[in-house]
Amino acid sequence: YMLAKSTGSALVKAGGDSWFFITANYGFGQQLQRGTTRFVTAAGGRVVGSATYPFPETTDFSALLLQAQASRAKVLALCNAGGDTINCSKQAREFGLTRNMRIAAMLMYNSNVQALGQDVAQGLLLTETFYRDLNDRTRAFMDRIRPKTPNQWPNMVQAGCYASVLHYLKAVADMGPAAAKADGRAVVARMKAMPTDDDCFGPGRIREDGRKLHPAYLFEAKKPSESKGQWDGLKLVATTPAEEAFRPMSEGGCTLPKP
Repeated sequence: YMLAKSTGSALVKAGGDSWFFITANYGFGQQLQRGTTRFVTAAGGRVVGSATYPFPETTDFSALLLQAQASRAKVLALCNAGGDTINCSKQAREFGLTRNMRIAAMLMYNSNVQALGQDVAQGLLLTETFYRDLNDRTRAFMDRIRPKTPNQWPNMVQAGCYASVLHYLKAVADMGPAAAKADGRAVVARMKAMPTDDDCFGPGRIREDGRKLHPAYLFEAKKPSESKGQWDGLKLVATTPAEEAFRPMSEGGCTLPKP
């Protein structure tokens, strides 16, 4: 939901009002396409075509990319992840799609941009909720951990693990280790009652249904001439506020908030 909302809504507002999807044909890819379609159309855009492929057997995306090119869509959305996204991105550049289309990688990390290299990745659009050069606090976080992991810098997944554990430990410290050990349900309740705050995501909260809320950011991969060096791969394009970035409780069907 967050990936679809951030990338889909912001790109339509920026002029990307016609979309073509290349989608991995399993639950994750299908749901990502449905969610993105919802936000694209809600923002006034339209979907002009889509193509699915067998997962994980596909490595040659040339036929799908040619369909996307022929559609004349302004945005090509890659509803896949990992090696498939990397291969699609490389082949899209080889076929010249980046001259006339914006490529939106619907699940991609700064570490993937690093793996692609700025020359290939430049212009790619992606959503992350953490980036090491986003603000003074994220830079302070990176200054602390860089000596421990000099060759693999964190993306939003690793940052999320750090922030989750930190908030748990704050809750344990607040109620006392013995009380926390005796009642895990009480620890969860305390975590929800306490506001979250850390150097990766800044202030936030855990909603009644257990969803952590914080802003989401649409980034564009920098051109090689814009990058100041290794891991300086992204520039901010748009921000989705915390209360808008995640699926509302009214749509989630979660029973946790009910007595």
